Amino acid sequence: MSDLLLLGLIGGLTLLLLLTLLAFAGYSGLLAGVEVSAGSPPIRNVTVAYKFHMGPYGETGRLFTESCSISPKLRSIAVYYDNPHMVPPDKCRCAVGSILSEGEESPSPELIDLYQKFGFKGFSFPAPSHVVTATFPYTTILSIWLATRRVHSALDTYIKERKLCAYPRLEIYQEDQIHFMCPLARQGDFYVPEVKETERKWRGLVEAIDTQVDGTG
Repeated sequence: MSDLLLLGLIGGLTLLLLLTLLAFAGYSGLLAGVEVSAGSPPIRNVTVAYKFHMGPYGETGRLFTESCSISPKLRSIAVYYDNPHMVPPDKCRCAVGSILSEGEESPSPELIDLYQKFGFKGFSFPAPSHVVTATFPYTTILSIWLATRRVHSALDTYIKERKLCAYPRLEIYQEDQIHFMCPLARQGDFYVPEVKETERKWRGLVEAIDTQVDGTG
């Protein structure tokens, strides 16, 4: 009888654990619908403090943590410049940081100095007239993992089906939502200096290779 009671207790606790995990996943956005649309951007022009990263996107967590630790009340932002399904992980480029100001507001010199002290750089992004956008609940850390797997695939499908030129891909972490935004215009204005520099280097390398091939031909 005691064995049956023990088994029943273990089974009950296991079921309770599973239900708790399912509830947590649901609260994190597991069952949330992902609606992609084209329209106005979720933010206006912004000034950001960022750090540039080249490498696997999965390694950017430390940059989010660092920028949030400097000023936890500011919104986090990330700009992803390469498709990780087409570009080798070690060549993927992104910028991660915090939004210092939006619209006509200017960031305070003290705030700029604070971020620069920790190695962040300043840059301004415009407000494009038209973007591809989607949102996802931001309630737990699991929400980020779910969003990267559900929203990005939905954006890829939407953009491909409509043959749109929408890049780079921005993530804005605002209160209880993650906003995803892909500009349909002025894309080059979202390229931080480090990205433009790598573009120049890669073009120079390709031109050098082409010259060598033509010379040997």
